[in-house]
Amino acid sequence: MKKYLKFVFAILIGAVIGGVGIYLLCENKLNNSRMKPLPAQEKSEGLRGIYDIDKNINEKTIDNYLERPDVVYRDVRMLEDTATWENKGGERNLTGFVKGFEVVPYAYLTEFPQEYIDQKKSENVTGLYKGKTLFRLEDGKYIPNYKESMEILEYLFPKDKIIFLMCGAGGYANFTKQMLGSLGWDTSKIYNVGGYWNYNGNNSISTKINGSDKCDFSKVPYHNIDFSRLTKAN
Repeated sequence: MKKYLKFVFAILIGAVIGGVGIYLLCENKLNNSRMKPLPAQEKSEGLRGIYDIDKNINEKTIDNYLERPDVVYRDVRMLEDTATWENKGGERNLTGFVKGFEVVPYAYLTEFPQEYIDQKKSENVTGLYKGKTLFRLEDGKYIPNYKESMEILEYLFPKDKIIFLMCGAGGYANFTKQMLGSLGWDTSKIYNVGGYWNYNGNNSISTKINGSDKCDFSKVPYHNIDFSRLTKAN
């Protein structure tokens, strides 16, 4: 009986060790796949290229590049946009997002260039946000409105990481990349991965309540900027 129990115990121990080994092997392979070198940046063709949306890492392929420890994922839409994006087939509300992306509204980072406002108006998109921002534009330069502006920006978009930017269609992400580059970020590490409105992958998290037009933003990993607590720059 004792020999039988020892035999069974040995089998169980072997199974546990084997299972752990297989798990570690699979986990190692998964981590290695997540850390494969990213394809070099390459602009898409046409209008998407003008927006600097990447040809290789975008809405169609982003699922292959999620959960990488060397990347931070930022969706730069507003929870409730003030612009009439529905006039161009878009959405005002953030009805969903890709898993792993954290929301940091571009509109709170800096003001929109006047030429962009005019362009959107010609496309029947009006009402772009005109509230408080961390920076303002003066002669093409980004000037901090608050003493904490740069510190906040560096926290939200760490320079030691690769940054994936997404928005609704790619425009806000493009402006965010331009801004970061102007302020000293290495743009070779910043990818515009396009717009959520064109995403049909397997990692979408919906914020809609029971299929209605109302949204539950409690699901969203959102970085709020409380301007009332900041110190105005001189």
